[in-house]
Amino acid sequence: MSLAAAEKLEDIKARNKQLVEEVLEAYPDKAKKRRAKHLGEFEEGNKDCGVKSNVKSIPGVMTIRGCAYAGSKGVVWGPIKDMIHISHGPVGCGQYSWAARRNYYIGTTGVDTFVTMQFTSDFQEKDIVFGGDKKLAKIMDEIQELFPLNKGITVQSECPIGLIGDDIEAVSKQKSKEYGGKTIVPVRCEGFRGVSQSLGHHIANDSIRDWVFDKQDPNAPARFEQSPYDVAIIGDYNIGGDAWSSRILLEEMGLRVIAQWSGDGSIAELEATPKAKLNVLHCYRSMNYISRHMEEKYGIPWVEYNFFGPSKIAESLRKIASHFDDKIKEGAERVIAKYQALMDQTIAKYRPRLEGKKVMLFVGGLRPRHVIGAYEDLGMEVVGTGYEFGHNDDYQRTTHYVKDGTLIYDDVTGYEFEKFVEKIQPDLVGSGIKEKYVFQKMGVPFRQMHSWDYSGPYHGYDGFAIFARDMDMAINAPVWKMSKTPWN
Repeated sequence: MSLAAAEKLEDIKARNKQLVEEVLEAYPDKAKKRRAKHLGEFEEGNKDCGVKSNVKSIPGVMTIRGCAYAGSKGVVWGPIKDMIHISHGPVGCGQYSWAARRNYYIGTTGVDTFVTMQFTSDFQEKDIVFGGDKKLAKIMDEIQELFPLNKGITVQSECPIGLIGDDIEAVSKQKSKEYGGKTIVPVRCEGFRGVSQSLGHHIANDSIRDWVFDKQDPNAPARFEQSPYDVAIIGDYNIGGDAWSSRILLEEMGLRVIAQWSGDGSIAELEATPKAKLNVLHCYRSMNYISRHMEEKYGIPWVEYNFFGPSKIAESLRKIASHFDDKIKEGAERVIAKYQALMDQTIAKYRPRLEGKKVMLFVGGLRPRHVIGAYEDLGMEVVGTGYEFGHNDDYQRTTHYVKDGTLIYDDVTGYEFEKFVEKIQPDLVGSGIKEKYVFQKMGVPFRQMHSWDYSGPYHGYDGFAIFARDMDMAINAPVWKMSKTPWN
């Protein structure tokens, strides 16, 4: 029986419980016991979502997670536009992470920006046997000759580097000296480390701390004229232009953005961040480590924000403004009022077409919770959500967004997700590229919520209008009348 058809909360909870039990029956006893800890439902009043997280995926199941290399190169370091990021190892990792995340940037590709280029050491068998340090040094020399305007290099280690014990730190230090002190960052993000891409975020954060911040004199004067309203955007990767949308609102309220981490960001912006007055943090999971470090070492406070949907945008603008004087507080109210008419118009247009529609989410980072408010602004209801690589503190933060009885699934397997969708029968699934075609072939409307299905931005007031249009386009497309779902 469909959960979508249930009206009473007790019916929904009973069916959620029954659904989880049915799904678990497909597993052997040991796997069933382990997966049972990751599936459940939110109970109103609990301090977390009642599921276990951030543990190794079970071998043999179809997990949707990535690896530590993906977390470092694909998320944190890759969008830094004026540095060259070497995928150090076999060609595949660099190839499959090449320009896949739509990190928009301004610059001339191949001259002073390199985000959409692919640099690899293309390891062969002989490199595994004899080591790749000399090859890495040669590649850096070639980079200096071919791309002299690069502002730095990172070495993104793939699995073989850790297994054969190459000394990428020694090579990086030597080449940095040869190039007059150029920033060269060795990143030990081999894919086998940790349980998901989450450790790659942490490793990348630590490499910024050790190879960028710690190379600077903390007492040296800033290289720019400071103001009392300097902020840094942390953990916004400019997917489809998201960071630009966020920046517009912050600047309109009177703040000055001195750095973007790391979408459309530069090494100079990373170096400038310890001089900020406030760090505004978008993706908590991938950048909370460096934000905490800057608070402890430099005394810079940080605040999380959510620019998905008008309700959360207004709440976040006021929260950010509370760290400043009345000028900024008044600026926040002015910005909220400025866009109210656009929001009213957008909601009036799309809410009647989307009211009551049910959504199931499974995404990474912060999106399993942050986008809920945007759906609710359109009258939609999120009936299930979960994280690819969330930690317990992510599920604690999720309690402020989900309703009692919401189905929760951590590191959901392909089988589990398909069965949940078949029984709950949502009007829309929001997840990643690996799931997109599975559900579309099932006849279920789908939006790719990692890179916005080649649309965006979704942040900010202008982004909400695009978000609303895209959700309407996905759900109400005439094509769905021509296909049958498993339950029809």
